[in-house]
Amino acid sequence: MTANDIIDIAAATPRYNFHGHTQFCDGHAPMEDFVVAAIAAGLKHYGFTPHSPIPIASPCNMGEDSVDEYFAEIRRLREKYRDRISLYAGMEVDYLGGSWGSWGSSCSYIQSLPLDFRIGSVHFIPAGDGFVDVDGHFDSFKVKMSRYFDNDIESVVKSFYAQSIKMVEAGGFDIIGHFDKIGHNASHFRPGIESEDWYMAEADRLADCIIDNGCIVELNTKAYHQHNHRVFPSERLLKRIIRGGTKVIVNSDAHDPALIESGRQEGFELLELLNKS
Repeated sequence: MTANDIIDIAAATPRYNFHGHTQFCDGHAPMEDFVVAAIAAGLKHYGFTPHSPIPIASPCNMGEDSVDEYFAEIRRLREKYRDRISLYAGMEVDYLGGSWGSWGSSCSYIQSLPLDFRIGSVHFIPAGDGFVDVDGHFDSFKVKMSRYFDNDIESVVKSFYAQSIKMVEAGGFDIIGHFDKIGHNASHFRPGIESEDWYMAEADRLADCIIDNGCIVELNTKAYHQHNHRVFPSERLLKRIIRGGTKVIVNSDAHDPALIESGRQEGFELLELLNKS
């Protein structure tokens, strides 16, 4: 499977979803539960994307010792449901870079895995001698802001976007995941921050890098119903990359089978609106 295959599937039918998490990382149900839910929702193509193994401690990422089991389960489910849905083995690969030898989708370990596709994402940013996860619930983010970053939200945002640009330049992935996700927690920490000139300049720099490198962007709808119609990237950035000729697919990033299609219809409607504007 190639990036062009993903685009071809998305162009042929909206009955796909290439981002979901199960028991192998921080998802809340076994893989087969997601397959059953995907079929019930009428999907014809579904891609699993456990958070990849990484060389630092993380409760949200799968361990390297689980990788073989993951691929074995993919093979079992493909055989069992072969006449009802096409299943794909993906990973959402964290980019660390720096002292970890540019760990990310382009590193030799990830490239050696028999994956159908890779989502490149940033969840961690450098802090001291290590990395801190700036994704997740705001309550946790707020504690980390005080503990690791002296409540300097501008530094955190700039670090996130700098890491993201390095990831895009390193390559090795097929889809870039929720590329302005930092805006969600940053906006809770300092309301209105995404409308500040410096913030928009940082986000635009990444958007332009994505356009220049021909990345496939996911419109991530995970937060749509829980957080006041929030999507990643934001409507402003989505409009920018569409005008730049970037290909966009719609993923739900579900961690629960009941949410496998959450926000996707609204995501398609937003894309249609922006493509006409």
